[in-house]
Amino acid sequence: MQLLTMELRAQLPRLHTQETEKDPTVHLKFFTPDSRWTWYVTEGQEEEEDFRFFGFVIGFENEWGYFVLSELEAARGPRGLPIERDLYFTPRHFSEIKRLERL
Repeated sequence: MQLLTMELRAQLPRLHTQETEKDPTVHLKFFTPDSRWTWYVTEGQEEEEDFRFFGFVIGFENEWGYFVLSELEAARGPRGLPIERDLYFTPRHFSEIKRLERL
């Protein structure tokens, strides 16, 4: 599965465009099918030879931060499964994510 298509790259807001928003829009969701790790993407842009995202990560900690496409593509879950993009995810405000994830 291609994690980030050219169409999604074009639609994603550039980094820092939502930093003053109290309830930013989440545009993409990545997850590991064999663990609880989840990445909710609010922004992103090309950076050098990679694509840098900003969003909320559920993993060892629940936190906002930056992550890059090459790391997502290389990572594997505990059973060796690759990270996937949620094909059925629709953009929504982070407040809805918090409610659904019970954060």
